[in-house]
Amino acid sequence: MSSTRIITLTSSDKVAFHVDEAVAFQSQTIKDVIGDGCEDKGTSLPNVTSEILSKVIEYCKMHVEARKLEERSGVDEELKAWDADFVKVDSNTLFDLILAANYLNIKGLLDLTCQTVADMVKGKTPAEIRKFFHINTQFTPEEEEEVRRENQWAFE
Repeated sequence: MSSTRIITLTSSDKVAFHVDEAVAFQSQTIKDVIGDGCEDKGTSLPNVTSEILSKVIEYCKMHVEARKLEERSGVDEELKAWDADFVKVDSNTLFDLILAANYLNIKGLLDLTCQTVADMVKGKTPAEIRKFFHINTQFTPEEEEEVRRENQWAFE
């Protein structure tokens, strides 16, 4: 399916991106907005910065291209390797990608980024996880023990 229709996406910092419809439609949110006839002056994405939107578009382009080449042998492995490299970013960018993928309803990107965070915290102690997410606990040791007792299932 070759698409020549160009969609304009405008980031929160007012940078316009002109992308192929097939790429834009990787986002269910954009697909719904366009389907409702709201795309005449472009689609504004107030929750996504240009830096993150460019990364999202990069992801979507690669996945559209990969879908076109599915019949070629080895495409799945190449795409998995590309995805693994794509998420090798700092934690702030990774979290912004999660927020953008959720807002734009791009399931593949959301799954990839969330799995990456899950892998990053796997095997870490609660203290290490709090440090990773910059969570400052204000519980006394007694309060923390009470929380652990009440939620024992989470610590098994």
